[in-house]
Amino acid sequence: MSDLYLGLMSGTSVDALDIAICSFSSGFKIIHAGESRFSADLRKRIHHFCGNQHISLDELLVLERDYTQFCAQAVNQFLEDYPQAAGQIRAIGFHGQTLRHLPEQGCTLQMGNPSLLAELTGLDVIADFRRRDMAAGGQGAPLVPAFHHYLTKDLKRPLALLNLGGIANLSILGIDNSVLGFDTGPANTLMDHWYAKHNQGTYDQDGAWAAKGTVNSALLEHLLKEPYFQRKAPKSTGRELFNLSWLEQHLKGFEHLVDEDIQRTLLELTAVSVTNALGVRGITPQMLILCGGGANNRLLCQRIEEHLSSTQVLRSDTLGWSADHLEAAAFAWLAAAFINSTPANLPAVTGARGSRVLGALYPN
Repeated sequence: MSDLYLGLMSGTSVDALDIAICSFSSGFKIIHAGESRFSADLRKRIHHFCGNQHISLDELLVLERDYTQFCAQAVNQFLEDYPQAAGQIRAIGFHGQTLRHLPEQGCTLQMGNPSLLAELTGLDVIADFRRRDMAAGGQGAPLVPAFHHYLTKDLKRPLALLNLGGIANLSILGIDNSVLGFDTGPANTLMDHWYAKHNQGTYDQDGAWAAKGTVNSALLEHLLKEPYFQRKAPKSTGRELFNLSWLEQHLKGFEHLVDEDIQRTLLELTAVSVTNALGVRGITPQMLILCGGGANNRLLCQRIEEHLSSTQVLRSDTLGWSADHLEAAAFAWLAAAFINSTPANLPAVTGARGSRVLGALYPN
């Protein structure tokens, strides 16, 4: 039977569906990867449900159908463009699109209809990873530290991996084979919201707009007072907390600042909150590996590196792991773990009562 797994991931940035075909039989390898951009309409509708506390159930069901059909079309086109994988995919690892994540209440919602995805692609689908961990008392996130632990088993420790998506997820791998992992706070989400409010487009490429501004230390200090930054792990967060409304509330009293200064300060917030998260634990990793969309923001990467002067900071691409597709690869790995009945959560990371096999099978 084939060992190829296809991972799908659309994260808190809500910009595209990332797709990765991976092999795990003799080490990790991304065989083929790409992305499918959301239409402006689909992106707008997802944003609406992510940010609106009062939603119509009928609209949600239609959105889930449309989102799943989009995912199926993306997978079918992806496989058509890469015919070498025809008949070789064992299963799809389908994360779905997070609309709500309320770990303190034991609730999370990843939109997506895995039965429909299986029907439209003709492939087995493994989905609903997070709620199994939550059922065992965990946060349901982050799930990628277990994959990072697998991925870096031959690298010298201590080291850390930082996924810079909408939210920043940090995995810390100790010399004693220990693994810590948690969401440090916003990575791109606040910057993306602020950029889109004042510019054409959805994100600040390379941090070019932020580079025109100056860090306002008073605003930065004010933003860092958010209680989430002081909370101890296990912890996870999302756009339920860090959103445009949160930002606008915290900008009261700073109306005199120009937009670029606010953007530059938001970029610094990401860099400082990440480095503070390492400092609080007294950990100086020999290496920090960056992945996710934020790894393409040169100014952000530069600031993280400057804050961690004694740590080697590099993109995961340097090690042969695509920074843009590593999270999709993680869900391919989670699908493989399910097929092999391998527990894939880390109780030390999520706070679950024990190790659990994550996900459920939706056969084609």
